[in-house]
Amino acid sequence: MARAFSVEDGKLGNQVTLNATNNREYIDIDMSFSAKPTGDIYKKNAVAAVKQSLKNLLMTARTEKPFQAYFGCNLNSYLFELADAGTVGEIKIAIRENVRVYEPRVDHKKLVIRCVLSPDDNTLTITLVFNVLNSGEQSEFTTRLNRLR
Repeated sequence: MARAFSVEDGKLGNQVTLNATNNREYIDIDMSFSAKPTGDIYKKNAVAAVKQSLKNLLMTARTEKPFQAYFGCNLNSYLFELADAGTVGEIKIAIRENVRVYEPRVDHKKLVIRCVLSPDDNTLTITLVFNVLNSGEQSEFTTRLNRLR
């Protein structure tokens, strides 16, 4: 990004350019909360931190998180719905909106969502292909929801 200077600045615009970057390292606490031998807890870095956050976002039901009623994709409600294109479309919309609002580390413009409904097994398999901001690498996350009994 170049910045134009005025005549009063001595036409410095030919010599000065301003560049801005935002390189942040993403670090989250590991949800297993297991302790290291040193007494500290384990941490997740970069893509692993984003994957853990996406899993929490997908597995959380609406109104489960206090004071944030719209957090979560509410995917458990789709396990017993009709396995048709309309349901898959609703699932994709719910995931895309939640990732856009609650996960700023994912480039939501390049997010690819694949849903596979298996009505005989009452199973929902979701694959997210995403780019983490500031890293440029593409990553894939797959999770599967199924009934307990």
